[in-house]
Amino acid sequence: MTQSATSHLLPVFARADLAFERGEGVWLIATNGERYLDFTSGVAVNALGHAHPALVAALQEQATKLWHMSNLFKSPDGERLAARLCEQSGFADFAFFANSGAEAMECAIKVTRKHHAAKGHGERYRIITFEGAFHGRTLATLAATGSAKYLDGFGPPVEGFDQVPLGDIDAVKKAIGPHTAGILIEPVQGEGGVRTAPHAFVKALRELCDQHGLLLVFDEVQTGMGRTGELFAHHRFGVKADVMSLAKALGGGFPIGACLATSDAAAGMTPGSHGSTFGGNPLAVAAANAVLDVMLKPGFFDHVQKMSLLLKQKLASVVDRHPAILADVRGEGLLVGVKAVVPSGDLVAALRDERLLTVGAGDNVVRFLPPLIVSAAEIEESVTRLERACAALSESQLKRAAGQ
Repeated sequence: MTQSATSHLLPVFARADLAFERGEGVWLIATNGERYLDFTSGVAVNALGHAHPALVAALQEQATKLWHMSNLFKSPDGERLAARLCEQSGFADFAFFANSGAEAMECAIKVTRKHHAAKGHGERYRIITFEGAFHGRTLATLAATGSAKYLDGFGPPVEGFDQVPLGDIDAVKKAIGPHTAGILIEPVQGEGGVRTAPHAFVKALRELCDQHGLLLVFDEVQTGMGRTGELFAHHRFGVKADVMSLAKALGGGFPIGACLATSDAAAGMTPGSHGSTFGGNPLAVAAANAVLDVMLKPGFFDHVQKMSLLLKQKLASVVDRHPAILADVRGEGLLVGVKAVVPSGDLVAALRDERLLTVGAGDNVVRFLPPLIVSAAEIEESVTRLERACAALSESQLKRAAGQ
């Protein structure tokens, strides 16, 4: 039977026939009692793993006080979260809270356009984006993504985006015109195949923005909140943005997004120019403040960087032993991709058979996204399971070659 025949959920996800009832740290327990090593983390969301005591306590405490209030009133906890994020960002003065990465990106796009309109240049509304990007599923963020497979069937794409190859600074220069408002880039393309933007390229983008009066926008929905080994990926580049979007790991699993901006970039965002019913929800803010409490403790990112090095070294050794299955290892921090020789979906399925959860990406890549609290022993276990999956896929290849 198809999903539509058995479920009332809109069948827009290709769901595996697998469900979970609880989680413990890096592990998920299925409804049949089997334990799975979770190297998906809800697609880079559960940065502190499952049922982290600090997050559980924060939500339990907040749940007894206030679940929701309108943004017509002040939010002391929201103010605190905004101040902490702005301080840690190294560039921002303001934060707007939303419920998802796509909403955070919508805000970033509106901030970028409104910035120029507020300065008397409403004709400057176009944003340069990059091939392989993924910025969300709303109509505007789909247009920013620019992928035909995501845009198909939804009518004419939203106007205002000019896409160029990642890393091609000459193409960026040619794309800048009198209508250009900003440049939007992911420091590391997660969905696009774990492709890291060259550091010199990002620095050149900053110089171009300064030269032409453009806003530089970082999409850190997936890379932000520790995933690359620092709180924000742009810290690794030594480049400051004008606007930045966050979500995914910001609430450690509780839905919350944020758009950060400098006071100059946000000059046009006056009362009534943007809003959200649930943005900055007290439960979400409590979760995000708890996430920051854990991540900002001394040694947290040292651990992430140490585990990143271990994971990449171990994965590289498996690549060397199975060149017919795996091609290379790439990524930053614990946003790690393994380029597959076999179809990436086959590798994801083989790993799931070994009770290791991973997630595919563009360019035939499988992402390894463990919670940032992962231990060395759990990384060792994941590599052991990868080895078994590669062996199983190699045996299948041999059988097909023999006509069995």
